Amino acid sequence: RFDSVEVKQTAFRIDGVFLPAPTASDSTVYFVEVQFQPDKALYQRLFAEIALFLKYHPDTQNWRAVVLFAKQSLEPPESSAYVPFLALPNVSRIYLDAPPAYDDEPFGWGLMRLMVGAADRAPEQARRLIQSIVGKSAEQATLIELVQTKMVYKFPELRLEEIAAMLGMATQASQTRVFQDGRAEGRVEEGRVLIMKMLKRKLGEVPEALTLLIKTLPLERLEALGENLLDFETTTDLENWLQSNS
Repeated sequence: RFDSVEVKQTAFRIDGVFLPAPTASDSTVYFVEVQFQPDKALYQRLFAEIALFLKYHPDTQNWRAVVLFAKQSLEPPESSAYVPFLALPNVSRIYLDAPPAYDDEPFGWGLMRLMVGAADRAPEQARRLIQSIVGKSAEQATLIELVQTKMVYKFPELRLEEIAAMLGMATQASQTRVFQDGRAEGRVEEGRVLIMKMLKRKLGEVPEALTLLIKTLPLERLEALGENLLDFETTTDLENWLQSNS
């Protein structure tokens, strides 16, 4: 039966599109989907978005689609309608729990595996990443900070010095921004704890609303509060000071 089929088009917002810079020699447009939860309609949406993009951007010469899954089990059931699309050479599917093998692993991929990999393997992976760029990259300092940052999130229960020792960087730790920022935040937290103890001893229980205000104070304001709290007689005095100094 021959028919003229009307397809109603809804609005699409394509979030994961990497467009080439105007001066770039490579004009490839990349469509990227990141899946950390099940989505049965993933491929329906992805290929419809690509087709609509190409329709409204007829000057596009090259495109690639990359679907990045947290784990292989999140792969939606393949509908036979999308098998030809998935077989295209410019469509790639990557599973973080089954990473591709590289003879010389790119730094970015190694960093991604560090983020999602098991904690017991993280120290070795991090040291290997750092060794791969020392003396070989103009952005060495920035890349090392990326590794350090991921390790701080990976091991929130460890002190910064312990993480530095884990990475074999104990002597250089004090010179990096990640560890300097961490120490600064540590001093602020220690200051808050001390101030709250002093206020409790001076005024009794501090209302929750005032406690929340104190938690927003930077280090220099906390120091000023410590100097003034001895003059407070009631929580009203504390409230007035916070209103004037927040």
